[in-house]
Amino acid sequence: MKKYILLLTLLSSGALYAQVPEDALRYSWFPQNGTARNLAIGGAMGSLGGDINATFVNPAGLGFYKTGEFVFSPGFTMNKNKADYRDTRTQQNKNAFSMGPIGVVLGGSDQYSKKSGALSIAFTQVANFNNEIRYKGLNNLSSFSEQFAEEFAKANADPRLRYSIDDVLNSNSPLPYGSAPALYTYLIDTVRVNGVLQVKAAPEYILDAGQALMQEMYKKTTGGLYEAALGIALNQKDKWFFGGTIGMPLVNYNSHTTFNEYDTSQSTTNQFQSFEYQDYLETKGVGVNLKLGAIYRPQEYIRIGLALHTPSFMWLTDTRHTTLLTRLEPPQDEPYIASETFTGGSPGKNKYMQMSPWRAILSASYVFREVENVKRQRAFISADVEYINHGGSRFYNVSEDGTLEKDYYKGLNEVVKQQYKGTVNFRVGGELKFNTIMGRLGFAYYGRPYKEAALKASQMLLSGGLGYRNKGFFIDLTYIHHINKDVDFPYRLEDRQNTYAVVKQQQGNIAATVGFKF
Repeated sequence: MKKYILLLTLLSSGALYAQVPEDALRYSWFPQNGTARNLAIGGAMGSLGGDINATFVNPAGLGFYKTGEFVFSPGFTMNKNKADYRDTRTQQNKNAFSMGPIGVVLGGSDQYSKKSGALSIAFTQVANFNNEIRYKGLNNLSSFSEQFAEEFAKANADPRLRYSIDDVLNSNSPLPYGSAPALYTYLIDTVRVNGVLQVKAAPEYILDAGQALMQEMYKKTTGGLYEAALGIALNQKDKWFFGGTIGMPLVNYNSHTTFNEYDTSQSTTNQFQSFEYQDYLETKGVGVNLKLGAIYRPQEYIRIGLALHTPSFMWLTDTRHTTLLTRLEPPQDEPYIASETFTGGSPGKNKYMQMSPWRAILSASYVFREVENVKRQRAFISADVEYINHGGSRFYNVSEDGTLEKDYYKGLNEVVKQQYKGTVNFRVGGELKFNTIMGRLGFAYYGRPYKEAALKASQMLLSGGLGYRNKGFFIDLTYIHHINKDVDFPYRLEDRQNTYAVVKQQQGNIAATVGFKF
């Protein structure tokens, strides 16, 4: 965990910064969304085409359209989270509405040149952030409050800073979300140990005595990553298909985190009883990206696709405020403070740019050819292999502030590069058609984004659905079972072993798509 030393050092100089390495994964490590038909076959439609979701995956697939189509895709998500933290298991449920692509595709063809083209205007929810996680357990290794002590100690070790306690406690504190509230409420304080002045957190006295702290963490997130897109494709004699999409990501992320820590001993004179820390964060912004794709059909029944997605360049604004309530022993006042005390009475704001990683998708499909009797069964099988470099996410300062801000983002990018790696994701699925009724099955797997082998994480999706098509009208219904394994760090320290929760998420998604051709 020494890779966090650089970031922890720079955090001490970040007055309003809320970015952490996990933000890199928020906009890259999620399963592909889409229409109910796309989801039913595991999302493996990179080479199939003929679906509005091609706008967001491989825009060359729009070239299969020769008529117009309107699509609407509502959904519903059921979350069931289990978290294991310090040998204690906690369960939390959260349900929410979701949405897939909504939009229109306009297609046309020239029967003489055997060329055609299509234009799509679509909007979709790329990622759904609606979730709740809760865990608790006994910890005799470290305290959440020690990060504030480290922050203040490192700020004083930096010759460019060296904030005194009076500096930190003034009405325009440079450390409004950590050291300042912690010093104000005496959660941390300066003490002399063997004549040496040190910064110490009150719960450390309990840890030094060999006792444990009860820790509870609750985090609720809402919102989503959305994208509005304009796609265009050309069809060259049904052999070559080329397409491109200009996308505009829209970010709406909200989180409310509560962390509680309690003394588990029976003593009333060990200087600490409990504290409650609450953090409210809102991230909003807009961005731009580009998707390019091609599909080659050497035979009527074989399709090979390739798509490249540029990074999304997103200009984001974080709005943040925190509160802290501390109870010390022997009994005394219960000081309470809000971060607005140190930020002029308003929540702190920070503007920056985040660049998501690029990705490449290689696809292939086999379409079982039609026979003379169209009522006979027809089918296809399709697979996508996707590469995405999660360590390629980057953060950039967009303000006119000085070198401290630049150093912060430089350090953050270094940690992201050290912590995350590229992954190969796999999607496969198929469809069997019975005249106007279709049955579908799919599977998808998303690999571990962490370089550290001890951090186990993966996502697996099993899906199945039905579709109905007749006289230009169609409706699809799909169920997706999503199994997500991940880790969650409540806090990180430099001088103690970091601990984390193992999170297992069982998610059921019901997706529908309704549309008609014109």
